[in-house]
Amino acid sequence: MKFVNQSIRKKDAMQLVTGQPVYTDDLAPKDCLIVKVLRSPHANAIIESINTMIASKVPDIEAIFTYEDVDQNGKRCTYAGQTYPEPSPYDRLLLDRHVRFVGDVVAIVAGKTEKAVDKAMSLIKVKYNVLEPVLDFHKALDNPILVHPEDTWESLVPVGADNKRNLCAHEVDGHGDIDAVMADCDIIIDRTYRVKAVQQDMMEPFCTFCTIDTYGRLNVVSSTQIVFHARRNIANALHLPKTKVRVTKPRIGGGFGAKQSCVSELYPAFVTWRLKKPSKIVYSREECHIAASPRHEMEVTVRLGATKEGKIRAIDLYTLSNTGAYGEHGPTTVGLSGHKSIPLYRTEAHRFSYDVVYTNLQAAGAYRGYGAPQGIFAVESAVNELAAKLNIDPITLREMNITREGDIMHAYYGAPNTSCALDKCLAQVREMSGWDEKFPKRIMPDGKVRTMGVAIAMQGSSIPFCDVGGADIKLQDDGTYTLRIGAADMGTGCDTVLAQMAADVLECDVDDIVVFGADTDTSPYDSGSYASSTTYITGNAVHAAAMQVREKICQLGAKLLECSVEEVVFDGKTVRNTVTDKAVSLFDVGVASQVNNDIALEAVVEMNSVLSPPPFMAGVAEMETDLLTGETHVVNYYASVDCGTPINPNLAKVQTEGGLLQGIGMTLMENVTYSPKGRIYENSFMQYKVPCREDIGHIHVDFACSYEDSSAFGAKSIGELVINTPGPAIADAIYQATGHRFFVLPITPEKIAMGEENE
Repeated sequence: MKFVNQSIRKKDAMQLVTGQPVYTDDLAPKDCLIVKVLRSPHANAIIESINTMIASKVPDIEAIFTYEDVDQNGKRCTYAGQTYPEPSPYDRLLLDRHVRFVGDVVAIVAGKTEKAVDKAMSLIKVKYNVLEPVLDFHKALDNPILVHPEDTWESLVPVGADNKRNLCAHEVDGHGDIDAVMADCDIIIDRTYRVKAVQQDMMEPFCTFCTIDTYGRLNVVSSTQIVFHARRNIANALHLPKTKVRVTKPRIGGGFGAKQSCVSELYPAFVTWRLKKPSKIVYSREECHIAASPRHEMEVTVRLGATKEGKIRAIDLYTLSNTGAYGEHGPTTVGLSGHKSIPLYRTEAHRFSYDVVYTNLQAAGAYRGYGAPQGIFAVESAVNELAAKLNIDPITLREMNITREGDIMHAYYGAPNTSCALDKCLAQVREMSGWDEKFPKRIMPDGKVRTMGVAIAMQGSSIPFCDVGGADIKLQDDGTYTLRIGAADMGTGCDTVLAQMAADVLECDVDDIVVFGADTDTSPYDSGSYASSTTYITGNAVHAAAMQVREKICQLGAKLLECSVEEVVFDGKTVRNTVTDKAVSLFDVGVASQVNNDIALEAVVEMNSVLSPPPFMAGVAEMETDLLTGETHVVNYYASVDCGTPINPNLAKVQTEGGLLQGIGMTLMENVTYSPKGRIYENSFMQYKVPCREDIGHIHVDFACSYEDSSAFGAKSIGELVINTPGPAIADAIYQATGHRFFVLPITPEKIAMGEENE
């Protein structure tokens, strides 16, 4: 392999570092109407009346839309970016008379200037019938106060939902006789853990602009991970045929799952379709904090049964998930809390059950890890507690129990473990971190305590039996190639990674592959960039398309050489007859494809998979804690990752470092709290703290590579996996320092100093 497993520079690197205009707002037409939304100050209310008369008279205001402009008895939709039929319920109207959280949309205002729009918004008079909200997700199920009492609520997929119970999803599954095995265990760890909602906080806020094209179609350009799902959601919300909607994404300034929901697209789309004028919306940072799609708050109860020798025999896990006011991704994120944590260990029996409930809080959505961080925090913390009870080294305990290649992972949908180097990951972090010399703790000269904690994790590589990846490769007449994809590069470098894979097959330079994506009119269908699917699913499609184009080049080359295709070989530059040694250049083949030719030098491939081979990793946190003040920080974080073959090691390393940083933030500082009336307190970067470079010490990353036979070049995913280990690893390191276990994230200095959860 010439390019795969090589650290090729990202294709867009120079554009980004030189500040060229590549993001959504950079590309918006200068005459766009400015769109903003008036938001509800109440967590649960019915709009009794709304007066826009004075606001409409503000100079430069084009239109103000309210619930009166939307059929309140019409078909509802979802904003979730998921394959149809979406598991997420249809519980949204573009503008609803019933507002369900502080920040819900009350009116859409469009004007020629931002100043005019701001003034008009201040002049809109709304009278509310304020209702009592459901703010505690522990009390939501079967509460007499219903978040969605409407009869037009609809669930397209049987996920156990019932809006008349505030229930978004429910399920129980398992393997083996969990009660009998648990009763026979020597030791049972029974704990409840909680992970708060946290924000993705990508640097580019939610941003969309819309125009009407020459043919009267709605063109939507948005910072989105899911162009095809976005098209469906926009069409459903506006009651348009999908043929009337085109969605394109330019360069994305980060997403992390936030842009797997249609957070901003619907409002300018509605304005442009109604007024037939270009419009755009750019969310403020406050809106990104109060009306976006943060991680689902989850409470996970784990019962872990083991022998006194340390053999883990059974895991019983129950998750209560808070989907907020709407059900985007509610029925699906919760599954990963069990399906991506329990299978880490060989057990005789397991049970996994969950309830996902509605509350009158900000609606949750997708965020890197998609439910796995919550479940892994719980299971790995329980394993660390088991190690302490048995006085067994936590790494050694894991080595005794982890899943191995060839195992059937009953809790992972009964799938086989087709490739796994988790044992090597553990051995690698033991050596990298100096675990045997440093664990469990050391007292430093200044009195602070240095401690270490460990955790392991797994994720997936796409959604099996569901996700589709597409690739279209075409040879141009100058001997270069175009690669069209429907996946979205969010800064992860997937355009570069996919080009590397194509270049290795076609034996050309990576710069000879020009990548386009994503556009619903011109890209092959792709589910989108989520569920860690791009390298595995779309990568397989790219590999297959490149192989087909290579075969077609040989066919046309053989035709030009007047021989059979079996007699020619292609080396990336020429097609050569192995018998006569005559050859034609790739340039000649490209030119010939456009004259008197019936062999299209193009291939379009769609791929899916019945497998979702898990990547694995192990992480060790080395922490320093001041027992007097409770201040703690990461001195070193050591990570070993099994992502199969890393297609681009540098990009994989950066992915790992970024995910670990987000996991550290979720564990130590990122916190969302609400007022008694449901208003979010942390609505800016002044209140909502995310880690910066000074908040961590050094992150050390290495790879322990397995090889996945079902994948092009043996690759698996890496994007989501890497956020999962900091929570339990850091929590156990803090336990080693303080002797106190914390079961709720984040673990703040106040909690450490007081030795209590302080919730």
